[in-house]
Amino acid sequence: MRILRTAFRGHFFVELPGNLLSFPQSRAAFCPISTALSHAEATSFSNDTEHCTASCFDERFQNVLRKLSKNNPNERTSLCSGPSGLLRSCTSKGPLTEGKAIQDQLIKNGIHPSLEICSSMDSLFVKLRSFAFAGKVVDELPEQDAVLWNKLMSRLEDEGCSYDLIKFYCQMRKDGSMPNGLSLAAGLKACSISLELDFGTQLHAEVIKLGVFLDGIVGSALVDLYAKCGELELANKVFFNMPKKNAVSWNALLDGYGKIGDWKEILTLFCRLKIQGLKFSKFTLLTMLKSCAHMENLGGGQAVHALLIKIGCELDKILGSCLLNMYSKCELADDALKVFGRIKNPKIVAWSTMISCLDQQGRSLEAAEMFCQMRHTNLRPNQFTLASMVTAAKNLGDWHYGESIHACVFKYGFESDNYVSNALVTMYMKVGSVQKGWHAFNQMPVRDTASWNFLLCGIYDSENCDHGPNVFKEMLAQGFKPDTYTYISILRCCSSLLTVFFAKQVHTHIIKSGLNANRFVATVLIGMYSKGRSLDDADVILNELMERDLFTWTVLISGCAQTNQGEKAVKSFNQMQRQGVKPNNFTFSSCLSACSSSAILESGQQLHSLALKSGQSNDTYVSCALVAMYAQCRCIEDAEKIFKGLDSRNRVSWNTIICGYSQHGQGKKALEAFQIMLDEGVPPDEVTFIGVLSACSHMGLIDQGKMHFNSLRKEYGLTLSIEHCACMVNIFSRAGKFNEVERFVGEWKLTESPLIWETVLWACKMHGNVEFGERAAQKLFELEPAMGFNYILLSHIYAANGQWDDVARVRALMRSRKITKVPGCSWLEFNAQAHVFFAQDRTHPMIREIYSQLERLAR
Repeated sequence: MRILRTAFRGHFFVELPGNLLSFPQSRAAFCPISTALSHAEATSFSNDTEHCTASCFDERFQNVLRKLSKNNPNERTSLCSGPSGLLRSCTSKGPLTEGKAIQDQLIKNGIHPSLEICSSMDSLFVKLRSFAFAGKVVDELPEQDAVLWNKLMSRLEDEGCSYDLIKFYCQMRKDGSMPNGLSLAAGLKACSISLELDFGTQLHAEVIKLGVFLDGIVGSALVDLYAKCGELELANKVFFNMPKKNAVSWNALLDGYGKIGDWKEILTLFCRLKIQGLKFSKFTLLTMLKSCAHMENLGGGQAVHALLIKIGCELDKILGSCLLNMYSKCELADDALKVFGRIKNPKIVAWSTMISCLDQQGRSLEAAEMFCQMRHTNLRPNQFTLASMVTAAKNLGDWHYGESIHACVFKYGFESDNYVSNALVTMYMKVGSVQKGWHAFNQMPVRDTASWNFLLCGIYDSENCDHGPNVFKEMLAQGFKPDTYTYISILRCCSSLLTVFFAKQVHTHIIKSGLNANRFVATVLIGMYSKGRSLDDADVILNELMERDLFTWTVLISGCAQTNQGEKAVKSFNQMQRQGVKPNNFTFSSCLSACSSSAILESGQQLHSLALKSGQSNDTYVSCALVAMYAQCRCIEDAEKIFKGLDSRNRVSWNTIICGYSQHGQGKKALEAFQIMLDEGVPPDEVTFIGVLSACSHMGLIDQGKMHFNSLRKEYGLTLSIEHCACMVNIFSRAGKFNEVERFVGEWKLTESPLIWETVLWACKMHGNVEFGERAAQKLFELEPAMGFNYILLSHIYAANGQWDDVARVRALMRSRKITKVPGCSWLEFNAQAHVFFAQDRTHPMIREIYSQLERLAR
């Protein structure tokens, strides 16, 4: 005898004298003639089996079946275990052709399949996804058997064939077979997977009609169906009608609420579950942790953590990651680190969660160190790990480290991942490497709306807002549809550029897209229009808003404050209060700043009273705004009183009082305050030195001014600005040191700064220096040809020196260039309202009464 092995259909062939038998390797034990083969010895093996064909197997198997058909009925039952065994073996290995052949040969040889054989055939055909053959087997039974149908349903459920299961259920009911609890549960589960709510409702009706007991299986399947289809009310009804609830039904209901984000209801259900004393499953605890993370419910999360410890549940990679996420959302990085240390062999998800947690809580350096530790474990980072590290590099402001992470992105093959690419664009833009940010964006193989949003956000953060309109136009040209974040980003750019015209075009797109009613978009529009002095447009949007919250009002008031529209700010503040919206510290500080810029003392005092009443007066922002308001309104004593009454004084409050002293010509007090500030250990910033240098200018302290100017850079490492240079020019020019001014301007290359020459021109008027005044004016005419104030100032210098011909020449130059003088104006506050009067202006609604009263007083 010789045994030949082959890969042909997974058979081996046995060569006997005059015969060649073929058997599947895993089925030899089931074949009736395999007993004879078991006593034979294999003499040799050969891989040369090209001459072997399937006919060998077919012929020998037919001989076996003929033997079976000749046996008496009593023996046939035992012998039929051969085909049944062969079918079971087919099921385990999956040769569909031979399974069908067995079925055909049984029918041809007159062997009526028993339930066991039919069950084996159905198992084979279901396993091989040959559902038509499976149904045919059951249909060809002399009598329909409900047990076989129910077994078939169960097998279809095990294979996850939801749509086919529903089809067979309908076929079973059509054939008159009655379902049992198992088949009904299988049908309900199939409806749950395929979200077939209508058919599931019909099955629920059958459950009621047939009087099937709502046990754990059927009841849980119904709860799961309704929960997954979003019918939580029906799920609740079924759940609470179940006489005995198990962990599966609880988890199904919890999962349903989790899908719709009703985390509060999940906590309520969990408390009920705990009261009833049911055993918690891993899924239940996972759902609870997710709920606590979404709600940032630290107490609930810690209770679940304590429960995990109490029941002795091991912190595997899934539970550990959920705990890490919960502590991360609750901003407890130290607790997250403790959990991370207890996880055995943490996987990449746990590492990524921990790195992201540290970075989000401002511990980017620790996140970078943890990333290095992870790489030493030879774990491969995923896109979320790398995106978190890119964000960490952005927060550290280290573009060199960002480039090294970018190299890791290429190394691990995530350069085409949008999530990582978007983070790279933002990182490069934020750290000032704009060209690299553009390059990262252009290298993205596929862009989506989020990619454009990240680019626009990066443009705003990097103060390159002038690129914003072109990027927005290109986005539209490429067919991308802007969303809420797109419009917010481009409107922020427009607000920074004060380009109201383009912003109105964006506003048109917003209306077309139907997002004009979006509260966040509307709020940004209000802020943009108020900063662009288009208050009528801002009012229109405000009036169209269905819900006006504190944030919306604060943005409007802040915009008015930034554009010196104090009256409008106070009016909006009063309107907000009438609508029942309570102001917060930012609202108070913004409105006080508006009063400060417009010098509306009475309104500022009323706001001060409201701040005291609401307990907001001790807030740092409010107190600093109060100091600035009183200082600007010429009430420096009140400003000083508030400053001295502060519980804690930070750099902002010190800057406010120092600048207030300087504006009122109290240079000595300003310098004394600066020294006390340093003695208290408060480090100065650029704004502090503007106040200090202004104080030196008012007092004529040239040497001290030079000392502070040099210490700004050398001692404190601060950035020099054009305002600091203007202060030094003012110090020299006020003292009449115009040679020093010329030397300083040349040394610092300030010849192209209008602010410097305006400062010089003012000093020339003060000292009557015609020659230097002419030079400064000519430079200003080049830099600001349309600024009428510079022409007027030069004419005043000529007039003070008696050069009337030159005065006439300057006036003629203004007429030829069509330059008009901005009329002077005065403010009069009456009944908490500021009335503005311009020279030669007769537009005030009470102008007749005003002039009549003036004439009466003049008599």
